[in-house]
Amino acid sequence: MRKAQNVNAPWMGGWILGAAAGLVAFGVLVVVGKFDLFPAGALAAVVAAVAGLVLGMPWGSGQVSVFDQSAAVTAKAKPVAQTVSTPVATPVAVSAMAQPVAFVSVPVADVAPVVAKPKTATAKAEGPERLTAPRNGKADDLKEIEGIGPAMEKLVNSMGFYHFSQIASWSDADVALVDAEMKTFKGRIVRDKWVAQAKIIVTEGIDAFRERAKTNNY
Repeated sequence: MRKAQNVNAPWMGGWILGAAAGLVAFGVLVVVGKFDLFPAGALAAVVAAVAGLVLGMPWGSGQVSVFDQSAAVTAKAKPVAQTVSTPVATPVAVSAMAQPVAFVSVPVADVAPVVAKPKTATAKAEGPERLTAPRNGKADDLKEIEGIGPAMEKLVNSMGFYHFSQIASWSDADVALVDAEMKTFKGRIVRDKWVAQAKIIVTEGIDAFRERAKTNNY
């Protein structure tokens, strides 16, 4: 039986279907899309309003039977499901895009800190060789050198010089440096020819030096 309706009157069945579509959209957004309740409710309300307008309001002119309206509702119900499914894809895409960020951050934490290696000092100490103690625990008798007495020997030992070989290796710069530390005995190294005497002792031996010392042959 076909029943004619006023084309200008809203159809309540359409609004009911719109409300049902809004509830379905809300469930999909919360369960599948992991939306919070408030954003999901807002989107579901929009879906319900759109579906209600599409299904509940009369469109066109003339008389439409109840049977024709039911068929129209059934035909229009399909695009509603497509409208609901559209926002669901958004959180999935955002989640997929977020994965590389977490992946990139992992190896950064595994990078070992760079520790600067201390540089090895290779520069030679300035000045002549100095010792904290005589080699093998026995110092040379520096009093063999003319100009070095007991007091002078103690002073020279306190400066780190215990052996003839040390004095024999002094350069002019070394002599100037040591002479500056000689306190009241400045100038004695050059005047008494300490370096020349020490070289004779080292190269020719103590006996040869003593023979040459008799005539000051340095």
